[in-house]
Amino acid sequence: MTIAAPFLLLNRTLLPVDEAGITPADRGFLLGDGLFETMRVSNGEVPLLDRHYQRLRQGCALLRLPPPALEDMRHDCRTLLEACTLHEGSIRFTLSRGPGPRGLTPPRTPQPTQLLTASPPPRTASAPVRVRISTHRRDALSPLCQVKSLSVLPSILARLEAQEQGADDALMLNHHGSVTEASAATFLAHDGTQLITPPLHDGVLPGISRARLLEAGHCSERSLTDDALTTLPAAWLVTALSLTPIIAIDDHPLPVWENETERLRQFLYGPS
Repeated sequence: MTIAAPFLLLNRTLLPVDEAGITPADRGFLLGDGLFETMRVSNGEVPLLDRHYQRLRQGCALLRLPPPALEDMRHDCRTLLEACTLHEGSIRFTLSRGPGPRGLTPPRTPQPTQLLTASPPPRTASAPVRVRISTHRRDALSPLCQVKSLSVLPSILARLEAQEQGADDALMLNHHGSVTEASAATFLAHDGTQLITPPLHDGVLPGISRARLLEAGHCSERSLTDDALTTLPAAWLVTALSLTPIIAIDDHPLPVWENETERLRQFLYGPS
């Protein structure tokens, strides 16, 4: 993976990207044993850092990892953004359990690896996407649905499957046939009356943008079956960084609602 920004922070030490390295025994590398958060950068700041940190802490509690201190994360984000002279874009915090012995059993006292990287914004706005309903399912009973785990192989396989079928992304169902989310984004739709998004108990990641839309009353939660997808007049994929219109779900075409798309983008990513 090529990181666009010239510097990163590894274990809170600022380094040129090409000088960074981790131990071959790191469990994040070997086992996907860790968490990450991808956060939007605006005007040289990470405006929603506190929200991302709270989700990270919840993930650390689940994985039994010692969380970083919020003020340390805040300081490190500023250090990296200043070093990279980055005012807009994104920053990713990756936390692994660190090195450990062979096998699955974690070390009794973990020494977590922290990695902070930055990226400028894409040169062009995200184009509308086509999605396919995936044969890969999300397990609504798994607590890992609630965290940003480094272990994302089901989502990778779902994305590959969709691309092999000529689509851009996958829409994943749970084992009861309810819609959950895309491979790496919240699913948001309009049912003709209001904006809706699947509830957390269906196996949905508690996305930051998703929570903000719900709190502001811009959408409500409702379970959706795959049969209901063909009746939707509009839909989007939403992340911490972008909102992208969906122009087809399988063979069902969808129009792009330009005004609604712009309204939602302004709410999520516009000046506060």
